Amino acid sequence: MDLVRYFTKHQYKRLFLLAWLILGLAQAYFTELMDDESYYWVYSQHLDWGYFDHPPMVALLIKIGYALFHNELGVRVCMVILNLFTLIITDKLIARRDNRVFYLLLCTMGAMQVGGMLAVPDVPLIFFAALYFLVYRSFLEQQSWKNTFLLALSMALMFYSKYHGILLVGFTVISNLNLLRVFKFYIAVAITTILFFPHLYWQYAHGFPSLQYHLVERNAASYDISYTTDYVAGQLLLFGPLAGWLILYYAFVCPIQSAFERSLKVSLIGVLVFFLLSTYKGRVEANWTVMLFTPVLVLAHQSIFRKRRALTLLKWMAPITLLIVIIARVYLVWDFAPGVEIRPEIHNNREWATALQQKAVNKPVVFLNSYQLPSKYMFYSNGGLSYSVNSRYSRRNQYNYWNTEKQLWGKPVMIAVEHGNNFPVTDSVRTPKGMWDYFIQDPYYSYSLIQLIPALKNVKTKTGAHMNFILQLKNGYGQQVPVDTAQQPVLGYGFTDKDEQLSPVKSDLVLSKAIDRRIIRMEVVMPDKPGTYQLKFCVFAGVLPPTHNSQAVKVVVE
Repeated sequence: MDLVRYFTKHQYKRLFLLAWLILGLAQAYFTELMDDESYYWVYSQHLDWGYFDHPPMVALLIKIGYALFHNELGVRVCMVILNLFTLIITDKLIARRDNRVFYLLLCTMGAMQVGGMLAVPDVPLIFFAALYFLVYRSFLEQQSWKNTFLLALSMALMFYSKYHGILLVGFTVISNLNLLRVFKFYIAVAITTILFFPHLYWQYAHGFPSLQYHLVERNAASYDISYTTDYVAGQLLLFGPLAGWLILYYAFVCPIQSAFERSLKVSLIGVLVFFLLSTYKGRVEANWTVMLFTPVLVLAHQSIFRKRRALTLLKWMAPITLLIVIIARVYLVWDFAPGVEIRPEIHNNREWATALQQKAVNKPVVFLNSYQLPSKYMFYSNGGLSYSVNSRYSRRNQYNYWNTEKQLWGKPVMIAVEHGNNFPVTDSVRTPKGMWDYFIQDPYYSYSLIQLIPALKNVKTKTGAHMNFILQLKNGYGQQVPVDTAQQPVLGYGFTDKDEQLSPVKSDLVLSKAIDRRIIRMEVVMPDKPGTYQLKFCVFAGVLPPTHNSQAVKVVVE
């Protein structure tokens, strides 16, 4: 009888995991790419040790899958597999398990069901975080050389997935300070550093763009209470649209019985508090805490199992959550509510790209201030070349590091903008995503890789004052830069504050002469109103808005 129960229990689990896998594969095949997924697909076409936004793991996984299937499934297939193995590893981390509790917790965590197939850095981060905890438990039991190397490898792979993984390692050490006395732990850290060194060198060679973006450029000008309230609400939804509060409560009150479980709880509390405090610097995305999936599931399960908690609430919430998940899965594939704008990025992408491609007639298509649009266009136009130009009012992205721009110099291109923008128009085209205007520029020139580096980072001055700024010009193209002789590009500047964008100002500095001089002086006229402004220097070329060519200088006008 015990053998029958054992067989039945494991058969149910296999069936559950098989159903999870099939649903993930079907969802991955029939759902069009989200904006960021298409961006990471372009990453995979330019494999490197690092990227502006993230480490390279997501690009490598997409590259492997897309080599098998040249469609959405190919982009996501590795993510679906990692998502499945995350469940298997998490199950192994539960010391004494009740399969009913395991199923109920998974069924109430909607984000893991729907989002587990997405080609985003979060999925490998969740997997390698689970693997890290599995190896760490083995390391606590036996500090062998094998476990030392596996611990180092799991940490490196976690860091290669997303930088947030370093928080788990930090809080693991805090949970067990005795690690600082263990020689092989230092060996593991040293091996991790060696394995992660190629990415660190990439960051160094490119001026640490990820640190600049995540630690400086994303900071808000001032605190808004919505940053904190949105974060708290986001966490409750992330761990279950209905049961998130209950699952987190169970995880927090779980009685700890080992050093390993203490690492799970300290990681849980530490990561949540770290990002809660981060809301005072700016908006924190809900998904930044996804690496807590395994700690939360293990702790919540053990809390229910050890305290013999009633499952009534979870049993009520599970079918309702599954219904919500089914509706979400159907909507991802079929836009059954076209008048309701819920993630419109996942529908009509192929038709939109085809409509633009027909007007482009083999010309490259340039978009403004969007890394998503050129990525979507290239994926759904089957190889049409596209590029993103970032104005001084937007942020940089990975397109500022690829050499795509040089391929466009001197050629005719189609610049596409959403209808209603203040931009020259050659014609318009109606698409399933609305009306789009476009302008045929022949020849095309832009200069996103010209960097203007101001000597001063902070300035205090008077309204209307004239101030000279010393700028170092770096030519990021590694070659002589061609210019449009009919419309000579010039340098300039512009101010923004938290409420408005001031009109940019052209100087009399011609780009070609500035490149030859390398160190230049530019006179800047300060705004007429007191306040705190961001000053950026830029290049004016053709009909394009002034481009993003410098980091911001903080200017306090009195």
